[in-house]
Amino acid sequence: MTSERPPVPPSSASEARNGLIAVERAVADLRSGRPILLEAGGARGLVIGAEALDAESAAVLAAASPLRGRLALPGPRLSRIGAHRPLPGTLALPGIDPARVAMLALQIDARLDAPVSPADPLDVAALELLRIALLLPAAVVAPVDPDATFADLLFVADGDILAFRGRQAKALRIVGRAPVPLEGAPETEFIVFRGGEGLRDQVAIIVGKPDLSGTVPVRLHSACLTGDLFGSLKCDCGDQLRDTVARMAEGSGGILLYLDQEGRGNGIANKMRAYGLQAQGYDTYDADEVLGFGLDQRRFDFAAEMLRQLGVAKVQLITNNPEKIAALRASGLEVAAEQRVLGRHTKENARYLASKRDRAGHFIEAESAANGTD
Repeated sequence: MTSERPPVPPSSASEARNGLIAVERAVADLRSGRPILLEAGGARGLVIGAEALDAESAAVLAAASPLRGRLALPGPRLSRIGAHRPLPGTLALPGIDPARVAMLALQIDARLDAPVSPADPLDVAALELLRIALLLPAAVVAPVDPDATFADLLFVADGDILAFRGRQAKALRIVGRAPVPLEGAPETEFIVFRGGEGLRDQVAIIVGKPDLSGTVPVRLHSACLTGDLFGSLKCDCGDQLRDTVARMAEGSGGILLYLDQEGRGNGIANKMRAYGLQAQGYDTYDADEVLGFGLDQRRFDFAAEMLRQLGVAKVQLITNNPEKIAALRASGLEVAAEQRVLGRHTKENARYLASKRDRAGHFIEAESAANGTD
């Protein structure tokens, strides 16, 4: 790799946009298995996701860094493998060994084999970038000299990473809209927004002709491929989606926001990993913790911005999730009323619903959860 200083970040009004672009490019590189050059707290390091580390990339990182590499892990994963700490930390990698990294980051029954050091800003930024990329939050970090640059690696700064989600919300814009008649809801319009969260676009579905100047029935619905499209019995997402649209169509209308937040914001690949763990006996939150995720990675500030751009200021929120209610209120919208939404009773989703009630505070009746409904 040849060395060359990256361009000085601009200080003009285009800085936020350039920062968005830098993070999006870094996300693309990490998802393709390429390391990136990250700067944070005056330090620089080469970073790659643990799940992408192989012998070739390990050799690249080891050759580029005269210092010892380390594995950065979030608090939930560290707690699972024996550290019992809520904060992220690092384990030294005297040699960047892909097999050891895979064991510490991925193996279900892994145990700590070295002391844990506190994470520094470089580690924190690396883990956040992996979360944005919907990759497993486990980062191999190879510190390099602060003046080192690598012309063939993408450069990104921690300020842009940590500001990314907020900037995405502010950059939301409508890019397409059209009437799309649905079964049982023939008067429906789909409005597509670019930005927000995840790696795709967000969709606002206006059902009927709601009075946008009054209290508008609204549901924030996180995408669930398995439940929404295939009718999975493991969750109640598809039932909530279809029941909400039918209820709006039969009433005075409403708005359903279909948000790119698969697997509580962890992405479809990590959701399937969690499902694999659930098949082995873990509940939905324990499975996510094994993978290094907290209770919920989602944010809803951009959903509030979507509603504002549609002219909505007051909502009747159709949800069982107290976090959605709090998020819209914190974003300046008035939640004038709440309404619960129910799903099917199945033996497959009983534990899932009980876990949401008991561990995340969802408003689900005890009897309903025991029988498998939301």
